[in-house]
Amino acid sequence: MVEAVQGAGVVVTGAGGGIGAALARRFAAEGARVVVNDLDADRAKAVADEIGAIAVPGDASVVVGEARDALGGTVDIYCANAGVGSGGSEAAGEDVWALAWDVNVMAHVRAAEALIPGWLERGGGRFVSTVSAAGLLTMIGAAPYSVTKHGAYAFAEWLSLTYRHRGIKVHAICPQGVRTDMLAATGSAGDLVLQPTAIEPDAVADALMKGIAEERFLILPHPEVAGYYQARATEPDRWLTTMNHIQQKWEAGE
Repeated sequence: MVEAVQGAGVVVTGAGGGIGAALARRFAAEGARVVVNDLDADRAKAVADEIGAIAVPGDASVVVGEARDALGGTVDIYCANAGVGSGGSEAAGEDVWALAWDVNVMAHVRAAEALIPGWLERGGGRFVSTVSAAGLLTMIGAAPYSVTKHGAYAFAEWLSLTYRHRGIKVHAICPQGVRTDMLAATGSAGDLVLQPTAIEPDAVADALMKGIAEERFLILPHPEVAGYYQARATEPDRWLTTMNHIQQKWEAGE
């Protein structure tokens, strides 16, 4: 059992399925009091009923107040997990870009704005951001997703460096492929890049619990991502050339 989780009031957004549902189940199994949030009210209720949690359906951007009330006035751990896997290029419509920014970045900002004052007053709180390896690297065929996941990672990093001395813990989870509906929706790009090493959502929950126990900011369910991230930072042209070869392979349908 992870001591920091036992008895904690936890909110997981986008928890009607996939990674979010796996996180909610694991927090409940660790003895936390869990709020399951999802746009789909039926899916949120199904997961909540399964694990003895509380369903608070609706937009993740505005869930903090209702979730806090459902937990008796205090949120100890907030998992900003809801996301959209927007594909497309620079030519993706303005509405596609706007939705990606709103869900993948601004929902995190709004949650932090609602939570941070109380956490500072109490001297503690924990913010968990489900980012993606795309936030450290990139993803072919998905400019809105890649760019906004970089934003989500940058925001989590900023929260950590700004508030860690005041008791606020931040974790950024950055998996590659995870066997969820979102991965299935990536089509041929996901088949080429993500499916070969895809993991189950439970493995992401395992990695998060280990990261919380070790108080680590960056959580990599796929450990090899650390090497890719290092290569991107130290040899950017070589890394970009390698990624371009993957892009060409995808375009050729190989």
